[in-house]
Amino acid sequence: MAARIFLARHGQTEWSLSGRHTGRTDIPLLDEGRRGAKLLGERLHRSPWDGLPGVEVRTSPLVRAKETCELAGFGDRAQEWDALMEFDYGAYEGLTPPEIKAGRPGWLIWRDGVPEGETLAEVSARADEVVDWARSADRDALVFAHGHILRALGARWLGLDISFAARIRLEPTSLSVLGWAYGEPAIERWNDTGHLA
Repeated sequence: MAARIFLARHGQTEWSLSGRHTGRTDIPLLDEGRRGAKLLGERLHRSPWDGLPGVEVRTSPLVRAKETCELAGFGDRAQEWDALMEFDYGAYEGLTPPEIKAGRPGWLIWRDGVPEGETLAEVSARADEVVDWARSADRDALVFAHGHILRALGARWLGLDISFAARIRLEPTSLSVLGWAYGEPAIERWNDTGHLA
């Protein structure tokens, strides 16, 4: 079986609820986010995945991702990895898109980037590092991370420029699976929040 990578976005935080760009600010989960993380874990431990035996688990070192990983029941198998940290938003940290667009009409992070933070090329290189790791062995991988880095990872898994990430939204505590179809990289599941219903 070709390697797949399961993507778990962290649970809801105060900033994700209000739409604020949360890069390196270490914001904890809300009660809703903790509940969602437990439901995600229950789902991953049921059929058809049955706890993903043999999976290699990595998590962003930021508390919202680590706590999601722990509450989902994978903390004892997880290794922290800086490559999974969220986009460094620089001067735009803590701002909402409307606040940014008030000063930069038409701004789109996936095209225009951010001042004083990471470049799109740097984010793309981190996503490539994760893709290379996920494909490096004949086993599934599971990562707990953040909306924008996971969207970049989705684009790069498909071999597309990270600007494609603008077209693939991710909700808090969502589950996505990147795999293969006819020998080509494919999205098997994206932004699935059925466990929260």
